[in-house]
Amino acid sequence: MTLTGLFSRLGKPRTATARRPAITILIIMVGTFEICGLAGLRINRSPSLPVGLYLVTASSDANLVEICPAAPFAELALVRGYRDAGSCPDGGAPLLKPVVARAGDVVELSPEGIAVNGRLLPNTAPKKSDTKNRLLTPWPAGRYIVGPTSIWVASSFSARSFDSRYFGPVESGSIRNYVRPWITLP
Repeated sequence: MTLTGLFSRLGKPRTATARRPAITILIIMVGTFEICGLAGLRINRSPSLPVGLYLVTASSDANLVEICPAAPFAELALVRGYRDAGSCPDGGAPLLKPVVARAGDVVELSPEGIAVNGRLLPNTAPKKSDTKNRLLTPWPAGRYIVGPTSIWVASSFSARSFDSRYFGPVESGSIRNYVRPWITLP
């Protein structure tokens, strides 16, 4: 090989060889997420619950749900980046939330947080603004009796969770799945 030939080979862009591994990794990642979805695995990386893997369960008594929030809260969460793109009707990802109240429970909302049947849940006080200093409007303070077709969801794991403290009760039609933790980080 001549010196000119060596330099011409070194000067060629290697985008084709760099693209192959990137495309392979992308295909593996997408395939992994698809397989996880088909296998009933949910990956949580939001601060509302411990990071980890969660399993879909047939039990409606499970303490965690995967929901598609109702309008206009769904759009707000999507526009503000509280949710990624996903498979809900509005194009956003479902939310994974703890169920804190079911039919017949008494929920009291106040500036101190959410109380269920007289017990105040930790870390549920509504914030006046989000982490980017955008105004948040809490669900109206008051006493609510949970209806037969609704639940309330709230994270006591994160004081900044976007949940029923802002969007109120969740109708059972918004529940996509009941889930339980499988492998989580502390």
